[in-house]
Amino acid sequence: MRVLGIDPGLVNMGWGVIHVDGSRLSHVANGVCKSGKGDLAVRLLALHDQLEAVIAQYAPDAAAVEQTFVNSNGAATLKLGQARGVAMLVPARAGLTVGEYAPNAIKKAVVGVGHADKAQIAHMVKLQLPGVDLNGPDAADALAIAICHSHHLQSARATARVAKATHAGIMA
Repeated sequence: MRVLGIDPGLVNMGWGVIHVDGSRLSHVANGVCKSGKGDLAVRLLALHDQLEAVIAQYAPDAAAVEQTFVNSNGAATLKLGQARGVAMLVPARAGLTVGEYAPNAIKKAVVGVGHADKAQIAHMVKLQLPGVDLNGPDAADALAIAICHSHHLQSARATARVAKATHAGIMA
């Protein structure tokens, strides 16, 4: 299974694709979609088109996006929310389910603590995906999101197996 992680941003939208085989994770690709300058609508369209190309090229089976945090600058938060809308819309249009994770949940899943900094995240992503060449902190964050989602998918599968086995035992 391939999992796409997306770190939404209006200027830089990080993305990362990993391959999940049971508990084994491997790096497929990572990068950053850049919106450039100009009108907001044109910038959002640029992010849309680039993310659509990533999905077409790497054919992920699932996607996950970091949830938006609210900061003191309302206008900046609103613009980030619009970029996040693009980050959710593009994989949904491709037929993918899209998981959403709080920043602290992602950090806890990858680093082990919910208040890790970007350097710690990049370090742990490199440890979990040996040989990865990170295309910057936004791409590292996106790979962390993909790793977090893969853990949640594995937990859901394990829970489903236990429930199925329990149900089969009851029916026997």
